[in-house]
Amino acid sequence: MPLTLEEAQQVIVRAQARAMQSGIRVTVAVVDEGGLLIALARMDGAPPLSPQVAEAKAVGAAMLYRDGAGLADLAKERPGFFSVADRLVRVPIVPGLGSVLIRRDGKVLGAVGVSGGKPEQDLECAEAGLSPG
Repeated sequence: MPLTLEEAQQVIVRAQARAMQSGIRVTVAVVDEGGLLIALARMDGAPPLSPQVAEAKAVGAAMLYRDGAGLADLAKERPGFFSVADRLVRVPIVPGLGSVLIRRDGKVLGAVGVSGGKPEQDLECAEAGLSPG
């Protein structure tokens, strides 16, 4: 069963709750297995560019089946491949901390991307989004 809008919204709620605890303002994007946006929410005060960055983080993770750190490794280890892959998706891919794959029963259903905090904070928020309520 694909990722539902309700599930995507719950990911956003949990990620934003972590951001509030950390005293930061972020944007959270959830995409499906094809990298298409399901839900996006920008907290009041989150940086203006954070929606685009959060979506780009999530799209990269979903399309290449790698979290943000894995995308950064790929960009470093295979820059030629990465530059081509980056042009094949609908938004540029942003490698680095802050995106996590969403899986169910071993299958990738999509990804969450977070932008607005420091890289480690973005990752904490993304991971919190996937923690059971």
